[in-house]
Amino acid sequence: MAKIIAVANQKGGVGKTTTSVNLAAALAISQKAVLLIDLDPQANATGGLGIESPKKVIYDCLIKKDRAKTAIVPTQIPGLHILPSGSDLAGAEVELADVAGREYALQHVVAEVSDQYDFIIVDCPPALGLLTVNALTAAHSVLIPVQCEYYAMEGLGSLITNIDRVRDSFNPQLVLEGILLTMWDARLTLSKQVSEEVRKFFGRKVYQSIIPRNVALAEAPSYGRPGLLYNAASAGSKAYLEMCKELLGNGEKSFR
Repeated sequence: MAKIIAVANQKGGVGKTTTSVNLAAALAISQKAVLLIDLDPQANATGGLGIESPKKVIYDCLIKKDRAKTAIVPTQIPGLHILPSGSDLAGAEVELADVAGREYALQHVVAEVSDQYDFIIVDCPPALGLLTVNALTAAHSVLIPVQCEYYAMEGLGSLITNIDRVRDSFNPQLVLEGILLTMWDARLTLSKQVSEEVRKFFGRKVYQSIIPRNVALAEAPSYGRPGLLYNAASAGSKAYLEMCKELLGNGEKSFR
C-alpha cells in the first residue's frame, strides 16, 4: 500500500507545487513507484510534468466517479505517474458541498490505486477549502513547504492549527511528515532569521535540507519538466534529492 503525503500550505507562492513535482521525481529516481495527484485547479503540477490537454482529470474521478486508472498517465520519468488536473476542478468544491461524506471523496479515488504505488503525493491548492480537506483526510502525513520570507511563522502556526482540526475531525491517523524551508537566499539576513525561528519553534519537525532560490527550478515548468530533468546539476535539484533521502530515512513527526 502506498504512503500518501499531502503537500499543503494555505499560503500561495511558497514552493508547494515545485516541491510536489520535484519530490515525486526524486522518489521515482530512487526506484519508487510514485503517483502525483494534482489537486489544484491551476493545474501547475500537470503542466510542470509536460502533460497537455489530458483526456481525463481528477475532476472526472471526484465528481463523475470515473475510475482513477482511466485518468492516470505516465510522465517522462520512469516510475512516476500523474493524475492530472484542469480548470473544471475549480467547481468541484461547490459540487461536493451537498454530497454526504464529501470530505472522503479523494480517499475513495486513492483507494482504487493505492496498492500499485509506493508513494502518492498530493499537490493541494493554496487554500484550506474542501479540496485540501479531502487531501488531508486521504493522507497519512502532510508535508509543509515554508518560504524563508516575512510572515512565514504567522502563516505556519495558523496552518498547523487548521490541519490539527482536520485531523481531529476526519483523519486521526494524520501526522506531520515535516516542514521544508524553501526559497532560501543565503545573501539575505531575513532568510537566516526565518530559518532560525522556524527551527527554534518546531525543532526536529523541520528538515535539515533547505531548498534555495534557484533559476533552474523556476525555469523548468515552462519546459514541462521537473528541475531534476531540466538541470540535474543545479543547486535546487540537488537540494530536492537530499530532501528525498532525508524523507526516506526519517519517520514522521507527531503533531503533539
